[in-house]
Amino acid sequence: MEPGAKSKAQKRLMVLAGAVLLWGALIFAQLLRLQVLRHAEFSERARRQQQDHVEIAAPRGSIFDRTGQVLAESVALESVYIDPLQVPDLQVAAEILSGILRLDGVELYGRIKWYAANGRGFMWVARRIDPEQALKLHSLRLEWIRFAKESRRNYPRASLAAQVLGAVDNEENGNGGLELGLDDELRGLPGAMRVLNDAKGRGIDSQLETEPRPGASVTITIDERIQYPAEQEIARAVQESHAESGSVVVMDPYRGEILAMASYPTFDPNLPPARGERASVRFNHAVSVPFEPGSVFKVVTLSSALETTDLRPDTPINCLNGSITLFGRTIHEAHGGYGTIPMAMVLAKSSNIGAIQIGMRVGQNNLYEYVRRFGFGSRTGLPLPAESPGMVRKLSRWGATSLSSVSMGHEVGVTTIQLAQACASVANGGLLVRPRLILKKGNETPPLIPPRRILRPETAITMRQMMEGVVLVGTGRRYANLRGYSSAGKTGSAQIYDFTEHKYTHYYNASFMGFAPVTNPAIVVVVTVNGTRIGSAGFGGPVAGPVFRAVATEALRVLDVPKDLPDAVPEKPPAQAADADDVAIADLGSGQPNILEEAAAQERPAGPAPAPPSEAEKGPKAPNFIGLSKRAVVTLAEAQGLPVVLVGAGIVHAQAPPPGAVLHEGERIRVEFIK
Repeated sequence: MEPGAKSKAQKRLMVLAGAVLLWGALIFAQLLRLQVLRHAEFSERARRQQQDHVEIAAPRGSIFDRTGQVLAESVALESVYIDPLQVPDLQVAAEILSGILRLDGVELYGRIKWYAANGRGFMWVARRIDPEQALKLHSLRLEWIRFAKESRRNYPRASLAAQVLGAVDNEENGNGGLELGLDDELRGLPGAMRVLNDAKGRGIDSQLETEPRPGASVTITIDERIQYPAEQEIARAVQESHAESGSVVVMDPYRGEILAMASYPTFDPNLPPARGERASVRFNHAVSVPFEPGSVFKVVTLSSALETTDLRPDTPINCLNGSITLFGRTIHEAHGGYGTIPMAMVLAKSSNIGAIQIGMRVGQNNLYEYVRRFGFGSRTGLPLPAESPGMVRKLSRWGATSLSSVSMGHEVGVTTIQLAQACASVANGGLLVRPRLILKKGNETPPLIPPRRILRPETAITMRQMMEGVVLVGTGRRYANLRGYSSAGKTGSAQIYDFTEHKYTHYYNASFMGFAPVTNPAIVVVVTVNGTRIGSAGFGGPVAGPVFRAVATEALRVLDVPKDLPDAVPEKPPAQAADADDVAIADLGSGQPNILEEAAAQERPAGPAPAPPSEAEKGPKAPNFIGLSKRAVVTLAEAQGLPVVLVGAGIVHAQAPPPGAVLHEGERIRVEFIK
């Protein structure tokens, strides 16, 4: 080979060798980039292409009542999904699925076609199907029909305690009540499963990566045996009085445990909201809807008087014969008026003027302090969403007549649960106990919050006795007495304010709060009915009193509380005007008639005024002692300043003069008891 040709061959060989080396270097660099520098990135990309991670929903924790009855639970069900890209015939698929699942075939076909056209490889067909439908689909053995395990929230007692429990959405996230307030605890932690797919995206293997952690079960203080009658009674009261809504709270006054919390109207959390359903149907009225309490608030006024003044139950209070004018505003009693009566009778007869006179003795600084001491203006801390703190205005925002308004339960906003907390403070001897709704979270028992003393023990005991007078001789005597148990309480009827028209209306909040038995209270029951109409049938005693009686009677039976009175039904005293109730009049201007006077004028029949009573008809009348205990007789006689002669022991079976007879000066009433 010639030297020139040899040199050219060597050059070509060197170029080829250089190209091979460069090619090898590029390959090495690419391998280095893929296997070393970007190894993690491409491994993750391959893993995503070959594997799917499927979240496994955690079973939601159950909710039990205090006796172990299931109130809410999650039931395991199957959901159906498909990969539209792998369905062999979209039209046939839609016909098969719609036929078994009872879906609209045309609509389902349109959905599958859209998903396939847009390259979507996953589509839910139906969530949480019936077991019978799932069995039929499984029997088809079609690989393109796939199943996922899910659960559906079930409320075995339907609407029982619905506002307390709340409900969940399609993803089982809480959207009301305890389901929302304790959502983190109830929901648990989801697990994960790794699925290996083949080239066509079909699952060929799976491996559980993390187990789902079930949510914690919760035991609440509600007792189903007390909750049910509470719901039945408040529904009856709202319907019969043509009111808007109502609520009942039953509470242990010492531990603060809520034994029942009922609201009306109600709903079934198993069902989605009905079309046109008002949002207020799902409100927990006991904690979320504040209202002006009216005369039940006089318990706070008189308690503060016992604590801060020298007033005592027998202290004479001038009630000014039923009318007082303050700063151009005239306030009347609901029915007639009283002269000078003991402070105990101010509460028993629910005198508005008497409460105002007492409030003036207390003063606005002291009254404001005790209103806040009783817990008004602050949330109770229950794990329920949308709890209202109520409304207590700062002293700097009180007007000239605010002291008189607050003294009889106006210009403040309270909730039923706040009234229960306040009433419990009187029942338990003067301690403010935080209401409690949770007994257990899983295996943990939430610690009790120590109670705080707000009243002296002697004040609480005195208030107990005066509240018993409401049932024995006052506005609650025809409605709140219990068979076999002593009881105490306070009625209330407050006008509802129209914020649009800026005036009080002919609608009322009717309430009763009380406890039983008197000497050793086992329960506190507070009843509120919102939106009753004017007239005795819409006031606190006739509307809320019977609910208290029915619910308290059943609660005492369920709790097996020993009776403290003879098991006899006392004869109901005859109806009197004062029994109609204790309306707190709120919106009266100077010279304007009372709203009750306006209604009475419209209803008063035409004709001459009735003749005044003759001399023979004048004088006090004998009360009805029949069926009362000796203590009740003494309390009633002392309250009215009547001399009595007591014969025997037990309950009253006869008296002379008879009930309603006019008593002559110096005449005594002989009262005979029988065991």
